Amino acid sequence: MSLVSGARLKLTVMAGLSMVAAFGSAEETLTVVSWGGSYARASVEGYHKAFTAETGIEIRLEDYNGGLAQVRAQVDADSVHWDVVDVELADGVRGCDEGLFEFLDPASLPPGANGEPAADDYYPEMITECGANQLFYSTVYAYNNARMSGEKPTTIEDFFDVERFPGRRGMRRSPVVNLEFALMGDGVPVDEVYAVLDTAAGIERAFRKLDTIKDDIVWWEAGAQPPQMLADGEVAMSTAYNGRIFNAQVLEEQPFVIVWDGQVLDTGYLAILSGSPNLEAARRFVAFASRPASMAGVARHISYGPTRLSAQPLVTTHAETGVDMRPHMPSNPENMQRALPNDWQWWSDNRDEMNVRFAVWLAR
Repeated sequence: MSLVSGARLKLTVMAGLSMVAAFGSAEETLTVVSWGGSYARASVEGYHKAFTAETGIEIRLEDYNGGLAQVRAQVDADSVHWDVVDVELADGVRGCDEGLFEFLDPASLPPGANGEPAADDYYPEMITECGANQLFYSTVYAYNNARMSGEKPTTIEDFFDVERFPGRRGMRRSPVVNLEFALMGDGVPVDEVYAVLDTAAGIERAFRKLDTIKDDIVWWEAGAQPPQMLADGEVAMSTAYNGRIFNAQVLEEQPFVIVWDGQVLDTGYLAILSGSPNLEAARRFVAFASRPASMAGVARHISYGPTRLSAQPLVTTHAETGVDMRPHMPSNPENMQRALPNDWQWWSDNRDEMNVRFAVWLAR
């Protein structure tokens, strides 16, 4: 090899290494775990593709149904193969307390759309020790208008009224939200739900209300199931994530109707597993997902609202159909009239006990 050729080879290698340092290796892969279905697709279109285009880091997306069991198993065995997991807020806080997740440096969060500091751009209490909440979503209930004649349900109490509204009910196989729905369905005012639930008598009252429809319940575990059950007529009504129903409405033209009364408003964040094999890439991914444009990108594909103030004006229309997204957001004022914000602290403190109580109740 000549000296000139050797010099050219050296320059080519150095240039390649510089590009890898700047943009990430094309072979670098990050395992991100989320909720599947239309929400996962919205995330891919909203910011996953943009992240890969900017960094060169490929995302391997996996699905799960929530909870901390799989996370604990990996961390406890010192065999972590997930990098980032999309967690409900209560699980995120509990997992953070248990040392399952990496701490978040607030300084790593990107500025707002107009350059404002991240701490001033999030809604209150959205930044936690291990993550910054990404999106507002809610659990609602819905029905198939084409399969329901006569009077239509309008309140959370109607969900539990199988005499006026006969038919099976779809519910998530979890105590979360079901206990709140049961108390509201039993007449407990929205602003008293957690005070009642914080008593032994209140918990018993919730399970007694669930008893009234237990024989009519079809349990679901994945968010994609309720729209399918409604479309097939397997259930007359079902609890569901509002965005899953919205996508069935606009993309599949399903005649579903959301009942916003008693919606349980929630949020969650992207948590990095303690011992992530790709820690720096995971941090870059979380920071990218926290950009206002990324949050608004998701909200153009599914009706989940951003948790950053400067992201709100970026939410316009549905990317595929042109439908105005704002009226379909759970945080829209008209939808919030009888909304219940999820008390993540209550669930963080009581989740394990309620899981046991719920399992015993199911087995009875």
